[in-house]
Amino acid sequence: MAERYGGKFSPKGSQAGDAGVKPAPGAPKVSSMAPRFAGATRARAGMRSNLMFVVPLVFLWHAFTSDPTGLALYLAAVGVLLLAAWLTREGLKAQEAWEARKVARRPGIPRKLFGSALTGAGLGLVGLAGHGVLEAVIFAILGAGLHGFAFGLDPMSDKGMEGIDTHQQDRVARAVGEAEAHLAAMADAVKRAGDRGVADRVARFSQTARTMFRTVEEDPRDLTAARKFMGVYLMGARDATVKFADFYARKHDPKAREDYLALLDEMESNYAQRTEKLLLDDKTDLDIEIEVLRERLQREGAV
Repeated sequence: MAERYGGKFSPKGSQAGDAGVKPAPGAPKVSSMAPRFAGATRARAGMRSNLMFVVPLVFLWHAFTSDPTGLALYLAAVGVLLLAAWLTREGLKAQEAWEARKVARRPGIPRKLFGSALTGAGLGLVGLAGHGVLEAVIFAILGAGLHGFAFGLDPMSDKGMEGIDTHQQDRVARAVGEAEAHLAAMADAVKRAGDRGVADRVARFSQTARTMFRTVEEDPRDLTAARKFMGVYLMGARDATVKFADFYARKHDPKAREDYLALLDEMESNYAQRTEKLLLDDKTDLDIEIEVLRERLQREGAV
């Protein structure tokens, strides 16, 4: 859908962008030009990984101009290389998620490692189909090695997990997964409203909610205090977003838009305040631990 580009100093600027969107009280100020890009980084799964889906298709020409044995080998090679490309892209996404968090487990499956092995196997099949066994071995070794050099290794260790109950961490991971699903549903539903300003406002609220998620991930003890915010309240926000988008798509009612934005303002303020309280509680726990240790040291010194 075509959208008007405009800003504060553009003609009819008050009608473009985030018109009518008020920042939530206590929430950090975000530029109206880039609420959806706050904290964004360049994706690892970019051009290089996407090219891996294109290159294997070249071998289809060789497949259909070869004898039956060559046809089978080339088609198998294309399938293996496409699987390697998919695993590589998923491995890059998993690495991004690992690097974005202060507390994270290593990926359960080393996808990039398997991608390297399958790339070598696929090119080995190409060498076997078009040349011979020696060429197949050379292609396989070079393919696996170059893939590993280009995309690197998977994260092989946990990060920031010292002293954290793994059972609690699993509970947090499930809660965060459900919360992220609610945010994704909100972002998908609000597109039906056809209002760029509202979509950006939802994106900004999602950033505030994810700040809470990261706080809980770093200290799983906060899950109890944040559970309603990550579950019940987000589910309600998702349902409200779906109903607003369906209604606003049929009838562009300014009052409905104003009420929905007011809801987001209130929710963002509450989420920001709850996150701040979680951080203060963590500071209180730290102060208690420090005081207890000081008392022990003083008793030992007195003896």
